[in-house]
Amino acid sequence: MIKSRIIVGLSALMFMWSYSVLPASAEEKKVFVPVEFTSAYLADGSKFEMGKEIWFDQCTHCHGYKAYPGKAPKLKPKRYKPSFVYKRVTKGFRKMPAWDEVYDKDERMAVVTYIMHKDFSP
Repeated sequence: MIKSRIIVGLSALMFMWSYSVLPASAEEKKVFVPVEFTSAYLADGSKFEMGKEIWFDQCTHCHGYKAYPGKAPKLKPKRYKPSFVYKRVTKGFRKMPAWDEVYDKDERMAVVTYIMHKDFSP
């Protein structure tokens, strides 16, 4: 009888402890959360300009005209969907670092807007 109470008590404690140490949100778990890119968002001039600024401040080191041939592959935006580019910018790929801890969601989406724009030029 005492052993069963101890087992039940320990089980309850372990159950409660497991919930107290689990991350509370997708951000803490580092789970990729896809975003939707509407045509209106991709056509927003302010997003284009923000993305262009980030591109020239950060991305051209590996993907820019000064880097070819070199560090990273030349981008071919016509082959990509915005969600694909966003995931690569957010989580990285192979030697490309993840930028989710450097740039917030809106900034990463703006970079995608710039890359996907008809006036994109690495």
